[in-house]
Amino acid sequence: MFSKKSEKLEALVGHQSEFKGDIVTQGTFRVDGKYEGNITADWVVIGEKGTVNGDIIAKNVVIGGKLSGNIKAEELVEIKQSGQIYGEIVSRKLSIAEGATFEGRSLVQKEDSNNVVNFPAKEAASK
Repeated sequence: MFSKKSEKLEALVGHQSEFKGDIVTQGTFRVDGKYEGNITADWVVIGEKGTVNGDIIAKNVVIGGKLSGNIKAEELVEIKQSGQIYGEIVSRKLSIAEGATFEGRSLVQKEDSNNVVNFPAKEAASK
């Protein structure tokens, strides 16, 4: 996942950690524990044991754990085999591995689209 072109890791919620609140960061934000709140970052990675209850706005998002919330990504949303998403996805590219769980709606926009998409109320995405 990390290459010379990817962003450096800026913040981490470890596997035995819990955090509540919103975060805005540049670079990569990784969640391996429990996180409740909204996330804005360049990259967001939810590890296999990570859980997030909140919305994500990022360039790229990789889900290996569980997300109850919405995603708005400039480029890519990737749901790994162990990933679970309960909410809405708006992105330019969407990759869903066999065995992944996705309950909600998705909108994959064209490269040149400048549409602004507003998410529905948070309670609709909560599980």
